[in-house]
Amino acid sequence: MTTITGECFCGDIRYEIRGPLAPARSCHCSRCRKAFSGAGSAMSRVDPAAFAWTCGETLLRTYVNRDGIGLGFCGTCGTTLCGLSNGEVMGVTLGSLNGDPEVTIGQHIFVDSKAAWDEIGGNAPQFGAWPDSDRDGPGRGDR
Repeated sequence: MTTITGECFCGDIRYEIRGPLAPARSCHCSRCRKAFSGAGSAMSRVDPAAFAWTCGETLLRTYVNRDGIGLGFCGTCGTTLCGLSNGEVMGVTLGSLNGDPEVTIGQHIFVDSKAAWDEIGGNAPQFGAWPDSDRDGPGRGDR
């Protein structure tokens, strides 16, 4: 079985995922730009049962919105590590992964609200908002 590891910038928080990652998404909405201080977010969904903190979980800080959706980040260095849904890790940031996790960006979402300076590369499909299959998903709304 594949084991994928990840950690924050300072290395105080570490995690592992047993099994492969799902194709990743890059979200270009204004909220992701602010949360990730960049062009947007790049995350891959994970099965919460396959995810485990291996070091430093007590240093994890969270921001959760009124819908129960949020982010987990290192309280020491500030690295965004994961996406949360109702208290469970539901995705990991690609930037926090170690080595080659053998995952690619499968889609770009909210490209209609991307920053003027953001130039999207690659061949992954682009969606102006949520893809049709995700219209009723968490975090929906004005982005």
